[in-house]
Amino acid sequence: MVDNTATKNQLPHHQGFGVSIDVPPHTGSKCYDDDGRLKRTGTVWTASAHIITAVIGSGVLSLAWAVAQLGWVAGPTVMFLFSFVTYYTSTLLSACYRSGDSVTGKRNYTYMDAVQANLGGAKVKICGIVQYLNLIGVAIGYTIASAISMMAIKRSNCFHSSHGKDPCYVNSNPYMIAFGMVQIFFSQIPDFDQLWWLSLVAAVMSFTYSTIGLALGVAKVAETGKLMGSMTGISIGTVTQTQKIWRSFQALGDIAFAYSYSLILIEIQDTLKSPPAESKTMKNATLVSVSVTTLFYMLCGCMGYAAFGDLAPGNLLTGFGFFNPYWLLDIANAAIVIHLVGAFQVYCQPLFAFVEKSAAERFPDCEFITKDFKFPIPFIGTYKLNRFRLIWRTIFVIITTVISMLLPFFNDVVGLLGALGFWPLTVYFPVEMYIAQKRIPKWSTRWLCLQILSVTCLIISIAAAAGSIAGVIIDLKSYKPFVTSY
Repeated sequence: MVDNTATKNQLPHHQGFGVSIDVPPHTGSKCYDDDGRLKRTGTVWTASAHIITAVIGSGVLSLAWAVAQLGWVAGPTVMFLFSFVTYYTSTLLSACYRSGDSVTGKRNYTYMDAVQANLGGAKVKICGIVQYLNLIGVAIGYTIASAISMMAIKRSNCFHSSHGKDPCYVNSNPYMIAFGMVQIFFSQIPDFDQLWWLSLVAAVMSFTYSTIGLALGVAKVAETGKLMGSMTGISIGTVTQTQKIWRSFQALGDIAFAYSYSLILIEIQDTLKSPPAESKTMKNATLVSVSVTTLFYMLCGCMGYAAFGDLAPGNLLTGFGFFNPYWLLDIANAAIVIHLVGAFQVYCQPLFAFVEKSAAERFPDCEFITKDFKFPIPFIGTYKLNRFRLIWRTIFVIITTVISMLLPFFNDVVGLLGALGFWPLTVYFPVEMYIAQKRIPKWSTRWLCLQILSVTCLIISIAAAAGSIAGVIIDLKSYKPFVTSY
């Protein structure tokens, strides 16, 4: 049976980054919201699960290295400041979900809808470009991280069986290809609100490997009986003065990446039911998720540094700061891979939806783009297969996998992604939209405070980007395409 889905009232809830189409309201029905779309069912807990899935990703594993570059004073301080900025700007962004009244105003279904409604003009295109590049970058970063974790399982078993005599070099390419194949399958999930179960599984996995990393750090400190590290971070001599500067800047990018989720906040908010007002629920979900993740980050980053000091690995569970118990490392790395499968989809679904909506609007009579084929699946229901979705999403996953095989530098890529995405998406656009939405007078005290916050974060982002680019340049000196091994 073929079903044409090009009509306006059949467009899915989550339209990605483009400017969405209004749907005629279904008045007087308990099945529809005030915008005519199917009743949303999300709660503070499902929103928190989505955020935690997006936030507690591979970034947590680089935090011990980041704290090692900054030291006991600056490391935790910077982490706390990033968490506060992320929470504060997320509350500003959530206030922009509806234009005008926070309860009855017109909904903005996507981040770009909110930018269009509050800022308009060239800023919408700039926002879109930054978002697309950032999401593609996150997909690449997660592919690299998952491959490293899969290789870590192989290597830890190899070390165990050879009693440390075999160097156990492993090529990363087969593991990136395997991750890509899994993503091709999961990318055929049609819509964001159908990912709730994958987000819950991924959130559980993120707590699993974070807890294991924390426990191993505590065990290492208990074994040695002392806290490693210093107040100012990695010492001159272990690295040169120039390297310390660049690595400290890169550490800022790693911490920024660990808190990166603002680009999908509006999409998550669009899954929430009301009343209460979506902005109120989202504010609570943000507080819960940022508080939980900051606690985990502080514990994992600080205990990893306490365990290894200047020698803290770039990836706590795969840099082989730990060798035993090898089976526990295998569980932790398997949890990372499962989590990244879900996180990849949480980040990429808005991009998928945007491209498909744009194609349907541009070619409304093209059956290749607009027609769904229904297939009954036992115990699950009916699956709608769209040929354009199948081909375009598959091509996207293949391209990100190939780029990951070309640039398998975990720490540098993580730092660069954090630096490039943090200021524009987490700080600049939320601040500017909030100022426009609330009509805050120019040069007023509040306006000045918001602008100072924005400029400060811009300076930090530029420094972090410079440090990460320096790291990539160093890595490229000893790099051969498609032959990377660990």
